[in-house]
Amino acid sequence: MKRNLWIFLAVSLIALGWVSRVSAQKPLPSDDEVNAVARQLFCPVCENTPLDVCPTQACAQWRELIRTKLSEGWTADQIKQYFATQYGARVLSEPPRQGLNWLVYIIPPLMMLIGVYILYRAYLSMRKPVGTDADIEETIPPAADGYLLKVEEELKKRR
Repeated sequence: MKRNLWIFLAVSLIALGWVSRVSAQKPLPSDDEVNAVARQLFCPVCENTPLDVCPTQACAQWRELIRTKLSEGWTADQIKQYFATQYGARVLSEPPRQGLNWLVYIIPPLMMLIGVYILYRAYLSMRKPVGTDADIEETIPPAADGYLLKVEEELKKRR
């Protein structure tokens, strides 16, 4: 009897060693997690409508596809790349930083700097004091032409 007990315990321990752990099924991603990814994508069917708020049936299917991909362990970048491959770069809310798309990131700050420079120059020109009439008369060279002298004398008489 003791021998049978020891054999039973030995077989039980060996059987427990072969049994792998059973893990629970991962829960599905929440709507917030799905919408966080969908917010970064535009609907390929509707113009300028983010995927997270688009009411069409196609967008609902794409959100479910995002949910499936997230539950499979895909990252947000992988999902965005998948949609860009399937439907083109127009579905991305932020254009990829390559090729001519770099202009989107360079031109607006450059234009802001140019505008600030123009405003600064305008401000400096407005701060300069305006010359008086005496300053203006001193800068005008005396008339060398006799005709102009006659015209000036005539104007002085009429004042």
